[in-house]
Amino acid sequence: MLSERLVSLAVRTATDRCLKMTADPDLTFPAASPGQSYMLYVHIPFCESLCPYCSFNRYVCQPDLARRYFSALRKEMLMLGSLGYDFDSMYVGGGTPTILLDELCATIDLARASFSIKEVSCETNPNHLTPAHLKALQGRVDRMSCGVQSFDDDLLRQMQRYQKYGSGYQILARLQEANGYFKSLNADMIFNFPAQTEQSLIRDLAFILESGVSQVTFYPLMASPATARKLAETVGKVDYGREYTFYRMICDGLSGHYENGSAWTFNSYKQSLIDEYIVDYDQYPAIGSGGMSYLDHQVFINTFSVREYIERIESGRFSATAAHRFKPSEERLYHLMMDYFGLKHPMDEYQRYLAVAMMRQFFIGVNNLRDEARAALPAAERELLF
Repeated sequence: MLSERLVSLAVRTATDRCLKMTADPDLTFPAASPGQSYMLYVHIPFCESLCPYCSFNRYVCQPDLARRYFSALRKEMLMLGSLGYDFDSMYVGGGTPTILLDELCATIDLARASFSIKEVSCETNPNHLTPAHLKALQGRVDRMSCGVQSFDDDLLRQMQRYQKYGSGYQILARLQEANGYFKSLNADMIFNFPAQTEQSLIRDLAFILESGVSQVTFYPLMASPATARKLAETVGKVDYGREYTFYRMICDGLSGHYENGSAWTFNSYKQSLIDEYIVDYDQYPAIGSGGMSYLDHQVFINTFSVREYIERIESGRFSATAAHRFKPSEERLYHLMMDYFGLKHPMDEYQRYLAVAMMRQFFIGVNNLRDEARAALPAAERELLF
């Protein structure tokens, strides 16, 4: 559609301009501003194995290295406190944050003891929705978000998730078991994966309704150019021409059970929490390898090297190694985009879809930046997408 193509082109052009990062090994975060509300983002880059479509900073877990990393995370968290930061909220993303349960619990406990944190959001995968994990995280985590992506077994195999997390029916049972442990349980889904059909999407929607989750997020596939090329070589080319058709199907399929909390997040009518920190907070420092912060009119990106991250923190330096200061026009555009994505203006279904397309293109730009950062890593740390 012409309007989608124009929106995508405009956002792609603006994102390329706004994410021109300048490297600086001596960067530090600015001091906190009095009265400003902050959210703390914590990045855990470790997974049991890597998913082919993911551009986040992630590595196959080496337990000894990961424990040193968690120790450095907790130190960097306290370093932010020394700059005057306090936090209302904490978001733990990955990777797979729940991969070392004891380390995650220690990190959350320190954050709650050190700051004014009222709620903690955390990501996980279906294989960690076990009684041991659920009981340990109940009361520590308020919003749990589980990466499901699809309940279709063929798609799960293509995404290299079937052997790791089980069949669609097994994942459904894990979600049903996890209900009640958290104030909000979110299922992360992907739509417009190259091999996805309308029939498989209808089935995914039926499984979501059966799961009873309080929130579902349907992300459009946000493949960076490098990932899109790999997908085209293996499972097919991404077709943005059918994206709106799929979005309409999602809105129709969830109608009467869920309502939009953001352009691509749907909340149960019984649920008011929304798991989108970029909507709720316009200032957030990110700690951990590969984290991205937005503070004091600047975007910061942290080193993608886990070993460099640990070395920097152990020597008393922050993890940010590159930054870009927004011009006033860039900052206005960023906030306008977040307002539309957060549905702060009345919109019909097609306008919401354009907000989805806008954010999809923005995150493709972010993912491209991540790919460039990963490509610059030493060979010993670099991980291929496939």
